[in-house]
Amino acid sequence: MKNTLITDTGYWYALLNKNDHYHQRAVEYTSVCTDKLITTWPVITETCYMLYSRCSIREARIFLDLCAAEMFSIFQLEKEYMLRASWLMQKYADLPMDLADASMVILAEELGHGRILSTDQRDFHTYRWKNHQPFENLLLMDS
Repeated sequence: MKNTLITDTGYWYALLNKNDHYHQRAVEYTSVCTDKLITTWPVITETCYMLYSRCSIREARIFLDLCAAEMFSIFQLEKEYMLRASWLMQKYADLPMDLADASMVILAEELGHGRILSTDQRDFHTYRWKNHQPFENLLLMDS
């Protein structure tokens, strides 16, 4: 699934928050993107929480409307992934890594690539999928 891009909370937050530092970049990237977008339920939950608590219910609802309109697909983080998520969270405890970020690593491992849209420069520069493969953050390629 090389034509699929992993989407992290930071990307969705920037896309929907006009005051975010990366808002314009997220809007521009989205307007020309031809790849399919994919995320996980932990990212959806984290994005809704951040939009609601830092912006308003309006932005959180817009995000859920995008989900309902199938602007992106949702990878199902089944129970068999929980031990991997726990292991990853322990490995990266110094950052720290939360479940949403662990789900991004697991998703990359399942897709076989680390092409991601995120505003998180530090963490996704550090995280490795399959324990040694780096992420390629397409949203921040020129940063």
